[in-house]
Amino acid sequence: MDWKECKEKRFVKEIKIDKSLIHSLIESSKKKIESNKRLMLDQITASTKVGIAYESIREVLESLAIKMGFKIYNHECFCSFLDEICKDRSSSIEFNRFRMIRNQINYYGKDISIEEAKSIIKEITLLRKKIINKYLGDI
Repeated sequence: MDWKECKEKRFVKEIKIDKSLIHSLIESSKKKIESNKRLMLDQITASTKVGIAYESIREVLESLAIKMGFKIYNHECFCSFLDEICKDRSSSIEFNRFRMIRNQINYYGKDISIEEAKSIIKEITLLRKKIINKYLGDI
C-alpha cells in the first residue's frame, strides 16, 4: 500500500506535533528493549521476545511520524511512510519484513526458533537504533 492509498483509506491523518507524546513513546520503546533483555530466551519465549522487539521499533516509528505531523493507524503504512516521506527505502523494506514476521506469529501461529529469534531481535534492535540516530537524535 502506498502513502496515497494510506491517506485515502484514512490510515493516516495529519496532526499537531506533540513533543511529550514523542518522548513518552520513545521511553516506552526503551522499556520494551530493557524488558526483552530481562526475559530469558528459550523456545517458549522466542516468539514473544520477537513481538516485544517489534513493538519497540513500532513505537519509535510512531514517534517519528508524530514528529513529522502524522498519526498512522496501520502498520503497513509505516512502510510507506519510511519509503515515501522519509525517503528511506532500505529501512522500509527491513521494517516490512519484521511486520510480516510479526503477523505470521500473531495471526498464523508461526513458531520461531531460538536462533531465528536471536537474529531477528538483533536486526530489529539495529534498525531501531538507526532510526533513532538518523531521525530522532534531536529529540
